[in-house]
This record gives sequence, structure tokens and C-alpha cells, in this order.
Amino acid sequence: MIKKDITLAVEIYASADELNESDSNLLALAKDATKQAYAPYSNFKVGATAKLVDGKIVTGTNQENASYPVGICAERVLLSVVASQYNNAGIDTIAISYDNINGESKHPISPCGLCRQTLVEYEERTNQPIRLILGGLKGEVYIIEKAHHLLPLSFTATDMDTANEN
Repeated sequence: MIKKDITLAVEIYASADELNESDSNLLALAKDATKQAYAPYSNFKVGATAKLVDGKIVTGTNQENASYPVGICAERVLLSVVASQYNNAGIDTIAISYDNINGESKHPISPCGLCRQTLVEYEERTNQPIRLILGGLKGEVYIIEKAHHLLPLSFTATDMDTANEN
């Protein structure tokens, strides 16, 4: 038997004030985007803002509906917009923030499992790592160098190709 540790490296900043100007601006846009989220059932508004490799800025928000919890997360809205409107453009960085109407929004949150899988696949199909900036409306901010780091044992198209070889 072999035991292997899988670790996650995260840069932790005490607040957005410690970020460089570009990262601070991107996180501010994600925070502002929470105002456009449609979350009448969870009262948990999420905004995601991407800086594409060509410098363009694109934003997405979570969208719920009456058949809650069948909605779509801000990260997947964002990736859908980039894929369909910007021809699968490479994404340099995504900032994600939230406004929890029922509580405080003072620590970073991480994308859900479905969004992690979608982020990993987007990285793979564009051959471009996506840097993540995670923060609430205030408090600590996390930076993760690649979305793939959030899902180290991800299932990919490569797995499907090799699964049929046996």
C-alpha cells in the first residue's frame, strides 16, 4: 500500500486591501455583481467575474427558480457566457464573492462540486489554468493558482478514453 497526501496551496490575505490593484478590482466587481443575482429562495447571492486572457471582463451571477434548488451557480453562468459569447476564450482569473442575506459574508467560500468539475473541464478544453480569487463582502481573501487544485482527483474526458481499454 502507498499512502499519498494531496495538498492545496492557498494564498491567504487578511482583506482585499492587501491585494494588488488588478485583483482588488476584479474582486470588487464580483462583490458588486452579487446585487444582480436572483436568489429569492436561498437568499445567498453569488457573483463571479472573470478576466479573460485578452483582458476583457465578464460577469455572472447565480440564478434560482421556483423549482429550487434547480438553479445555476454564478460560476457556471459565467463559464457559459464566456463559452458561448467569447468562443471558449481562455480565462486568466475568476473572482468569486457572495452576499448571504441571512447572515454575514465575511469569509471566502469555495465553488460547489459541480462548479469545480465545470471549472476543471474549462481549464482543460482551453489549455489555460484559471486562477481563483475567493472572498466575501469583507474579511479574508483566498487565492488559488489553478481551479484544478480544488478538485485534484477530478474525472476527465481522459478517464473515459482509458476506461474502455480494459
